[in-house]
Amino acid sequence: MTWSIVARDPETGHFGIAVASRFFAVGAAVPHVKGRVGAVATQAFVSPLYGTDGLKLLEEGRSPEEIIETLTARDDGRRQRQFHLIDAEGRNAAYTGEICVDWAGHLVDKNVSVAGNMLAGPEVIAETLRVYKERASAGAPLAERLLDAMDAGEAAGGDKRGKQSAALVLYRDQDYAWLRIHADDHADPLKELRRLYAVAQERYLHVAETMPTRENPHGMIDRRVIDGKIAALEAAREAEGRPSASFATPWKP
Repeated sequence: MTWSIVARDPETGHFGIAVASRFFAVGAAVPHVKGRVGAVATQAFVSPLYGTDGLKLLEEGRSPEEIIETLTARDDGRRQRQFHLIDAEGRNAAYTGEICVDWAGHLVDKNVSVAGNMLAGPEVIAETLRVYKERASAGAPLAERLLDAMDAGEAAGGDKRGKQSAALVLYRDQDYAWLRIHADDHADPLKELRRLYAVAQERYLHVAETMPTRENPHGMIDRRVIDGKIAALEAAREAEGRPSASFATPWKP
């Protein structure tokens, strides 16, 4: 029902998952991530336990290959499941059950994997992976690599049933997401993710930089610093005549 990409930035250790499907709220079911631990995408005839238990096993130090063996061995429904995962060291693995709906399959590369089912064909994941690697080589931010890769997969045919939802999830080194955006029921969900990412860049991601972390449980205490930065960015946008990407009502001081 889906295709997804699971990636780790080798320079920062940050994790990202992007996913799209002709299925409602795919972002609620597929991506499971924990900072400094790993990332898992579980799909096809979804078992959320592959995500939740997969992260627990990663945290225990089990390898992705071992986790695939463990989780599929205990599951009589494994032949219709699909999942792929990566750990904090960049080790990764993928599994596609033999009765997942065609076209179904996966590709695993260094620090990235792509998997999908009910797709137009193998070119969907091939293009997704190719563009991700191309954008990574060009030094693009992780979010943009993932969005560009998914757009390439969509252009190659995507989910053969059509479009409905998509999600982008990014974790840095904390237990909470640095960014999590979903388009749960949309005629062009990947385009909507682009808009949401643009909105996030206007204010949200700057605020995210101030949030408490394990190393700094206080975060940024003086909000005047971030308020000033956001105000300057908004002034620059308005001076350039660029409208906000947001659908929000006007800001009330």
